[in-house]
Amino acid sequence: MASKPILLRFESKDGQFRLTVDPADKFPSLLSKILDNLPKDVDSRTLTLSNKPHGGEDRLLSSLGGVAIERVGLRHGDKLYIKYKEQPHINGTQVVPAATPLQAYNSSNRLNGQPILPTGDLPVAPLPQTAPTTTIKNPWEVVQQSPLDDRLDKKDGKIPRALDLKMCRHGPKGMCDYCMPLEPYSPKYLEEKKIKHLSFHSYLRKINLATNKPELKSSYMPPLSEPYYRVKPDCPSGHPRWPEGICTKCQPSAITLQPQPFRMIDHVEFASPTLIDTFLNFWRLGGAQRIGFLYGHYEEYTEVPLGIKAVVEAIYEPPQTDEIDGCTLNEWENEKDVDEVARLCGLQKVGVIFTDLIDAGAGDGSVVCKRHMDSYYLSSLEVTFAARLQALNPKATKWSDTGRFGSDFVTCVVSGDEDGGIAISSFQVSNSAVEMVRADIIEPSADPTVMLVQGDEDDEGSASQTRYIPEVFYRRINEYGASVQENARPSFPVEYLYVTLTHGFPKESASIFNASDFPIENREAIGQSQELRDVAKKLGVSAGRIEGEKGIRSVADFHLLCFLHSMGILSKEEESLLCHVARSHDLAEGFQLLNTPGWATLLAILQESGERPPKRPSPATSRAARNGSFDDSDQLAKRFKGASLK
Repeated sequence: MASKPILLRFESKDGQFRLTVDPADKFPSLLSKILDNLPKDVDSRTLTLSNKPHGGEDRLLSSLGGVAIERVGLRHGDKLYIKYKEQPHINGTQVVPAATPLQAYNSSNRLNGQPILPTGDLPVAPLPQTAPTTTIKNPWEVVQQSPLDDRLDKKDGKIPRALDLKMCRHGPKGMCDYCMPLEPYSPKYLEEKKIKHLSFHSYLRKINLATNKPELKSSYMPPLSEPYYRVKPDCPSGHPRWPEGICTKCQPSAITLQPQPFRMIDHVEFASPTLIDTFLNFWRLGGAQRIGFLYGHYEEYTEVPLGIKAVVEAIYEPPQTDEIDGCTLNEWENEKDVDEVARLCGLQKVGVIFTDLIDAGAGDGSVVCKRHMDSYYLSSLEVTFAARLQALNPKATKWSDTGRFGSDFVTCVVSGDEDGGIAISSFQVSNSAVEMVRADIIEPSADPTVMLVQGDEDDEGSASQTRYIPEVFYRRINEYGASVQENARPSFPVEYLYVTLTHGFPKESASIFNASDFPIENREAIGQSQELRDVAKKLGVSAGRIEGEKGIRSVADFHLLCFLHSMGILSKEEESLLCHVARSHDLAEGFQLLNTPGWATLLAILQESGERPPKRPSPATSRAARNGSFDDSDQLAKRFKGASLK
């Protein structure tokens, strides 16, 4: 026989309310009803019930998972006291709490009236700890951007023009429409110089002019805003959080894809051709593909108005499994250590590079041209890979309402060109592509030229559903030359998701690592490894002598610095001095390094286990060598002179 419903009274610091409940219900089933009568910023994880306002027995609601209401002796009209904490706020925006098992009882998925707990399903895209839509008040005051961006912000970016002898009718100190400087985003200038994309700071000037008009004397608004294609977790409408509820205020709008008109980085410059040649040696020796991370710094690129270039000084090859048709990254345990060495050298991670090479079989070193106008330049899988890396390396800027916008991370591909040679191509995926990958809206296709749009049916029936797939469209030119809008489902061309960059080498190699002949890391697959004897040989250390000056000149090698860091012999101050010597090539500081205790310990270890001196030749061998009558057969006979076959 079903039990009769009872009425329970609840009192909190924000007031009182009543609930009609079934005595057989479990306590967690009250969560949604209780939260409906409390403020919206209540942290459900801290919800506590007590039988007295003070000094009673306090129990967390989450700890009463299997306890029925009638089991604790509650009767009709009894009062319970509620205690809780509010969710913290950052810059006036509510922080999203981590998902708890109690939230499952809020789910609309029920069986026989009882809520269904989540099973082994995990969220496709885990919810962040803070709301991604969190805006920063006055970001231009609190966000610290790079010194290069600060310098470019101070420049006007105007493109000067000479006096037009045909059209100008004024003196040398005058100015007219035909000779006045152009804006850095001038379409005419970009077309003349064949610049396909605006630089980031040129784009910033353009949209800032449209967003903020000083003549109107209105309040300033940050002109940049990152795309957001997920359900907003901090909806003000008051309905249950997604996936239990959704409204027009929190659901993402339809997405219309179009080529991105700007690029965050305009040019990739490799400090020395040796970098690429050393990187390609793995494919030449082993026939498998290879991937590496680019370490360098950013500089102003004068060939593009307000442009930025990434200067690559070193390529670090992480642990990976290489195959003929691709490679798989393994766990990179010392990534933070490598980043720290790069930081001490004044560098940072600026991009990634990988090979896609197939020998043409002609015997002349030519390779197959896989990427061209009629196939693809960047596959859908590579776009997804690049988008994830860019999402991990956001760009800090004070011109965005969230304090970040896009990424300076670049992707380089080494593949065959139309002439059968080996060429480099540089790319960045668009901000829309990064957000679509982050929101799990798209996925790679078996066809490298198209990207697939996820379907809603993939999440149906999942208790832990966190993904919402909005409508996706793109515009194209049809066979009649008209611009038409197409539905992106089930797939759309991958060209909408990336922009191309230029690349090159300096006229004169000026790499800071000018002694890079130390073995490359993680190349055991082709028989190369980093050993102590390699360090001893590099630093000029043997059992009988130590060449101090040679060691100082030889430390300008990024791979050597990473290996020395992994040994853990030098202190932080000594390692900082070592990296400064490697970067500046200062002999005075180098001799200061020689007098440190850590460096002396390193040299002592290398003398014991490092490079051995060559054996001293016998007098007979020396005379034969001087007379030019050295005979291998004679020497072999002398070597076995005392040997016996018995």
